[in-house]
Amino acid sequence: MVWRERLIQYWYLMRFHRPVGIFLLLWPTLWALWIAGRGEPDGKVLVVFVLGVVLMRAAGCVINDYADRHFDPHVARTRDRPIAAGRVAPKEALALFGALCLLAFLLVLQLDRFTLALAFVGLLLAVSYPFMKRFTHLPQAYLGVAFGWAVPMAFAAQTGSIPAVAWWLFLATVLWALVYDTMYAMVDREDDLKIGVKSSAILFGRFCPQIIACIQAAMLGVLAWVGKLAGLGGWYWLALAVAAGLFIYQQVLIRDQDRAACFRAFLHNAWLGAVIFLGIALDFLR
Repeated sequence: MVWRERLIQYWYLMRFHRPVGIFLLLWPTLWALWIAGRGEPDGKVLVVFVLGVVLMRAAGCVINDYADRHFDPHVARTRDRPIAAGRVAPKEALALFGALCLLAFLLVLQLDRFTLALAFVGLLLAVSYPFMKRFTHLPQAYLGVAFGWAVPMAFAAQTGSIPAVAWWLFLATVLWALVYDTMYAMVDREDDLKIGVKSSAILFGRFCPQIIACIQAAMLGVLAWVGKLAGLGGWYWLALAVAAGLFIYQQVLIRDQDRAACFRAFLHNAWLGAVIFLGIALDFLR
């Protein structure tokens, strides 16, 4: 029973009971793989990246909770996390983080050296991200860089190069993370102000909805350029139109900056990523 309880706590620490983060990382990875593979990504590459997403998202959650172990007890939404509540020791979290990174490393060893080199950059981004909120009001943009790094990695693994379209897709992913993670930060803004943690929600203040709307528009513009560079057609443009509608719905949710509504808007982004992927996938089936 003791080991069963430990495993349950590790499960919670890796946030497997809340898979939305997996999807937010997975969708841009799949966008990249489908565009790089022209609708037919290599099977081994696809498996490696999907499993890698699951492992690295879990690792990111663990190192994030380790880094925030002194902050989380003072935030209503996070005070019951395993480390903050004292159910998992910090040294256990570090060991779990190391094990997850080792498994991810063994996965990426199945790919070429170029992708392996990029993977080390991705690891550095994942490890350093949780500490950014101490130094900048835009840790959400840094998260976008960390999540978006899967895009150039996917192109490198699939094609052996990183073309211009990959970097534009990377930019779209960074902008998207700035959108949804600012919504997430709006939930914690009052607590973050008390404990001295920085965020884009604090930086944008009462203008959060308006600034998020501008970033949403910029993301759609970049994705439109991606579509042109990749030669995508009707299904993709329809998906972008639906995505614009979903962004409008998110604006309705966050307009009053209510905590619960902002959290619903954050969760809603998993559907937006799915819509864009569906548009890409269907377009390549033409």
